[in-house]
Amino acid sequence: GLLSVIQRLKGSPEQELRIVLLGLDNAGKTTLLKRLASEEVSTITPTQGFNIKSVHSHGLKLNVWDIGGQRSIRPYWKKYLGSTDLLIYVIDSADQKRFEETGQELAELTEEESLTGVPLLVFANKQDLVTAAPADEIAEGLNLHTYRDREWQIQACSALSGEGVQDGMNWISSQIINRKK
Repeated sequence: GLLSVIQRLKGSPEQELRIVLLGLDNAGKTTLLKRLASEEVSTITPTQGFNIKSVHSHGLKLNVWDIGGQRSIRPYWKKYLGSTDLLIYVIDSADQKRFEETGQELAELTEEESLTGVPLLVFANKQDLVTAAPADEIAEGLNLHTYRDREWQIQACSALSGEGVQDGMNWISSQIINRKK
């Protein structure tokens, strides 16, 4: 199954992917990126501008661009979208007051011409908090079911504990494998 496909991928030259990691400020993007890079996640400071990390996963080299989510930075998101292979959008599942705002930002992003057909992984982060909304409710609120021009997945996770993060990475690898076919 998946393991044999991954092993075949590892035998071939490592494929590089450009992934853009977006979401509102305080959604957990940098924590998620540090988790993916197997770095310490106990002290995170808000991203002023962007972070770039190369993460190796499933025989792939993922060049992940973590771009700050403050309102003043969001107009610049579009400048980073060219040549994007996959979009990861992070939502703070416990901050229900900002669901409408994050939904509007995501809807605008998916309308960008440079992201046409680009797979979308939504991490419903902070599931470790008791006030977190379930991923299926968030998907419904974001109208993800209406996205017909791209593959998408919503994944409940906690970037802090790491729970659910690997499941999202498995989905990313399945998208890449399907593209190769």
